[in-house]
Amino acid sequence: MPFQPTVRNHLAFTLYSGLALLLMFSLLRLALLAYNRELIGATPIVDFAEAFFNGLRFDLRAAAYALIPLLLALPCVRTMAARGLMRVWLTAFAGFALFLGMVELDFYREFHQRLNSLVFQYMMEDPKTVMSMLWHGFPVLRLLLAWAAAAWIFHRLFKMIDRTTRLRIDRIGNGIPAGPPHRRASIGRIAAFLACAALAALAIRGTLRQGPPLRWGDAFTTESMFANQLGLNGTLTLMRAARERLFGQKSNAWKASLSPGEALSTVREMLLTAHDRLTDAEEAAVRRDFTPPQANALPIRNVVVILLESFAGHHVGALDAPGGITPYFDGLAQEGLLFTRFFSNGTHTHQGMFATMACFPNLPGFEYLMQMPEGGYGFSSLPHLLSERNFGDVYVYNGDFAWDNQAGFFRNQGMTRFVGRHDYENPAFSDPTWGVSDQDMFARGNQELDRLAATGKPFYALLQSLSNHTPYALPRNLPVARVTGQGSLDEHLTAMRYSDWALGAFFEKAKKSPYYKETLFVVVGDHGFGGHEQLTEMDLYRFNVPLLLLAPGIQERFGRIRTTVGSQVDVVPIIMGLLGERTRHQCWGRDLLSLPDNDAGFAIIKPSGSDQTVAIVSGDRILVKPKDSDARVYDYWLGRDSGTSLVKDALEQAELQKRLEAFIQTATKSLLENSTGVDRGNAGKN
Repeated sequence: MPFQPTVRNHLAFTLYSGLALLLMFSLLRLALLAYNRELIGATPIVDFAEAFFNGLRFDLRAAAYALIPLLLALPCVRTMAARGLMRVWLTAFAGFALFLGMVELDFYREFHQRLNSLVFQYMMEDPKTVMSMLWHGFPVLRLLLAWAAAAWIFHRLFKMIDRTTRLRIDRIGNGIPAGPPHRRASIGRIAAFLACAALAALAIRGTLRQGPPLRWGDAFTTESMFANQLGLNGTLTLMRAARERLFGQKSNAWKASLSPGEALSTVREMLLTAHDRLTDAEEAAVRRDFTPPQANALPIRNVVVILLESFAGHHVGALDAPGGITPYFDGLAQEGLLFTRFFSNGTHTHQGMFATMACFPNLPGFEYLMQMPEGGYGFSSLPHLLSERNFGDVYVYNGDFAWDNQAGFFRNQGMTRFVGRHDYENPAFSDPTWGVSDQDMFARGNQELDRLAATGKPFYALLQSLSNHTPYALPRNLPVARVTGQGSLDEHLTAMRYSDWALGAFFEKAKKSPYYKETLFVVVGDHGFGGHEQLTEMDLYRFNVPLLLLAPGIQERFGRIRTTVGSQVDVVPIIMGLLGERTRHQCWGRDLLSLPDNDAGFAIIKPSGSDQTVAIVSGDRILVKPKDSDARVYDYWLGRDSGTSLVKDALEQAELQKRLEAFIQTATKSLLENSTGVDRGNAGKN
């Protein structure tokens, strides 16, 4: 006889299936905790208990979404009887969530974020490169086998729930008698449907409070970022990122909180110095003529910017890090000027490139600016400013310039020569994913700089490393000792040590070239990477990078160490200041070497992906503002014994938050209005 369901056994099937999904999400959360246990540190167990409780609320929302087809079946006996289709749906949903959970184990280890728009960003890049990165960088086969086994277990579990609720619940009676399906839904089924719909709506809303439903910020209830992130649900965070991407990235753009006039005046106070004269004030936010102090000018005619992949400050010996990871950089730091409180504007190479070279910040909704239409606008980029002065140029890179639209963006800014992975002959080592090794890139860099110097023209160059990126492009016979004793960071730190060695080899050759004594070298990390601790919700380890300036006479003029806070948007103004020429620009940073002594500096930072948390670092304070939570202010300190301390000062918090919001609001407005360049009518190429 065909199965004739009752309301009672259908509700039982729905309830037990929902409990199975909640069990699955809890096990995935436990797996994420165990896999990344190095991040536990001194966090008390009570914080993780709180994280699991917070996570249950998000899991209930995800489970409620999954159960919607089962609830919609309630009014009709025929649809309630379609258990086979329901099991297929539940198994598919569980399999999808399990797959995401498996992926998230390494995703979180790499980015210290739950699944977000970075997933889609990588999917949009060159598929061959992405697949190679995954295959060579992660245990793909083991994860797929584990996923298949887990999906099969849940398939069997849903089948057992189906069988159990058919047999045991039906014996109780108290339902619709077996017989032909009713033509109309009974009052009981409709009442059950309405009650379940209300409960599902409550679960999806996630809270009984008035105002907004359950938000991302509701998981952030402890002092541990790891515990707070555990409280989220990776399936939901990815669904949110997909929704935001579907409706356009501008939906993430910063919503104005200040009047335009107040925001503009605040930003001008932040960025304009005694050496700046505002121009086109009605049209452009911070376009100005910058006249550097003549005493700051150095005898240089060339500029070489070296952007080092994942060169995290908390592993740099010159910044008081133990381990001996960067001996060559540490030696160079003894010869130049080192900024110890310097930060990347984002946590992806993409943001490091446009912030460093185009002096424009990483803004909410525009994290991948070089691939967006707005990336074709005019900026006060180093290529634009120096190509106007008839400088020669070259961009040397290990990989493919199609990645992140590097060639398109920088060609539009004025660069003309690009040397990428297909331009190397007989490299010492070539990785199937990214391209040639750092030693090959730097060796070619030496050749290209010698070629430029031979022309007799001044030149600028961008050398970008890549070996210190998953999967790490390292030769089999390493010229350095492998790092051990750092757990999951061993290979990452080995790659960083190798990249440091390649940097040292580059400078050994460069110092023998005639151009060296008239060249400014700017060495900066594109971003950092996470450690075994996480400093504030912003995870400062992922932002703190060294900035080292090497040039003739630089120590005699400026000393060896600067503690002024800065970020990558300050690099171009610093360069133009050291060149000593009057410059019109609209950089969203400042020349940190021409500030008054009482100016401690500031940096505006934001992670990549759909995480809309933003922060301002000012002196020894940092204000962190998540999108859905209140801002918090911390004291922070970097170096060997780095740490943070929560500060409760309402006046200081209000002032820092005003500066942060004014900066983002005004920069976003300028970008949307295409008024970011050097001159009037700067649409497209400068």
